[in-house]
Amino acid sequence: MPLVRARYAVVGVWVSVWVAACGQSPVGAEPDAGAEPDAGSQPDAGSQPDAGAEPDAGSPLTLAQRVTAATETANTNPACSTANLPEGFYWEVGDKDGLLASGSVTGSNTPAATQVLAIASASKWLYSTYVLQKAGSLRASDVPYLNFTSGHVYPPAQGLREATCGAMETVGECAATVVETASAKDKFFYSAGHFQHHAANVMGLSAMNAGALTTELVSTLGPAYDFRYLQTNLAGGANASASSYAAFLRRMLRGEYVMSAHLGGEKVCASSACASGAVLSPAPADEAWRYALGHWVEDDPAVGDHAFSSAGALGFYPWIDASKRWYGVIARRAAMAGGSQGVVSLKCGRLIRQAWVTGRTTTSPTPTP
Repeated sequence: MPLVRARYAVVGVWVSVWVAACGQSPVGAEPDAGAEPDAGSQPDAGSQPDAGAEPDAGSPLTLAQRVTAATETANTNPACSTANLPEGFYWEVGDKDGLLASGSVTGSNTPAATQVLAIASASKWLYSTYVLQKAGSLRASDVPYLNFTSGHVYPPAQGLREATCGAMETVGECAATVVETASAKDKFFYSAGHFQHHAANVMGLSAMNAGALTTELVSTLGPAYDFRYLQTNLAGGANASASSYAAFLRRMLRGEYVMSAHLGGEKVCASSACASGAVLSPAPADEAWRYALGHWVEDDPAVGDHAFSSAGALGFYPWIDASKRWYGVIARRAAMAGGSQGVVSLKCGRLIRQAWVTGRTTTSPTPTP
């Protein structure tokens, strides 16, 4: 049956959506032959409402309503403005079968969907997924390294040692100065040292340079990806395009990774706002985030919706919603890296997610999950 491509012009920005006629998958989809299609993710061809209509709480949301709400939120919410994200950004939302909506907010350096970017800490979700996939299961011995409670950290005096790990430097060489620190053990301590020590001493990657590391990761996660390491920093050295990372998230939603069954698993308090606190964290001090296996769980009781995500210090923000039905990506390349850059993208992205899930434009910069 034919595919119909619907284009929506909302607030002066074009958004492309692939609508599958008669229930077929969208273009670019990677269908799981053994999975039943999600009827709720397809529009009802016989009852398309006005795209600007207020959703009826008693009726299923249509694709048009979700697209309009997400697009208007991206284009008009203050948290997504170029005042906060001056480089601009590309965004997309989809389900396990493919991309459903996308758009761009134009700034000084707005990336395209296929542009390969440094994704900084969004690398963490890739490595943790690799570990579980390679092992074939979640091993108890891997958990402290993946949720940052192992105590293996770079000494504070070294600053961001991982940022200086070169392409020809091996994983083991980059891990050489990691130390086990008593104060960082059994509590969340945000340091690339956990992953670096684990990769070198547990996963057997010690002798690999960036090229070999890329080959190893892609051969395990999927050869179709454009992931590549320009540094031997497992926690932050990967580069990827939004399109390729989105394909990774779709496979996660289809249950094709061991990690699919462990999203949010083994989570620990990762913010000073949690009752038990954290030793060191980039999370906002007033939001009680938790950290699972190489990804955050947005669990704050006031503004959190329990989504899974992995924001990076250059503004790249991938997410999967709590229902494991939807994924999203914000692709952004901030002029300078910093923990706050990931938080800024997250604060925009979670509003786009809220709009998508509810079918209502999110006008406040504060989520109301």
